[in-house]
Amino acid sequence: MKTLRRSWIVGLLLLSGCASQPQSLYYWGEYQPQVYGHFTRENGAEEQIARLEAGVEQARARGQSVPPGYMAHLGILHADSGRGDQMLRCFEAEKKLYPESAAYMDFLLRKPRLRQGGAQ
Repeated sequence: MKTLRRSWIVGLLLLSGCASQPQSLYYWGEYQPQVYGHFTRENGAEEQIARLEAGVEQARARGQSVPPGYMAHLGILHADSGRGDQMLRCFEAEKKLYPESAAYMDFLLRKPRLRQGGAQ
């Protein structure tokens, strides 16, 4: 009886080890390496924009959200490239996804250098 009980416990432990890990709340994709690349100037703005836009599409395909700050960072990259309309679209998306970011997004929108396309 003890042997059966032990084997049952061992079996349960083995099965619990095979359980799938919890899925991340956000789709991170290449976000972190792109932020690093932005600050170290490893990647140009156009390359970063392309990768982050692809990450947005991949997140949608997986049914996940991008993490907080993702759309804001993408908006700043668009501002660097002189695309104010795309910057506004990204900032609005950030505010919609994360309402707590609205004050900061509005603050950034009041910055003349962002509106003129030059966030550096």
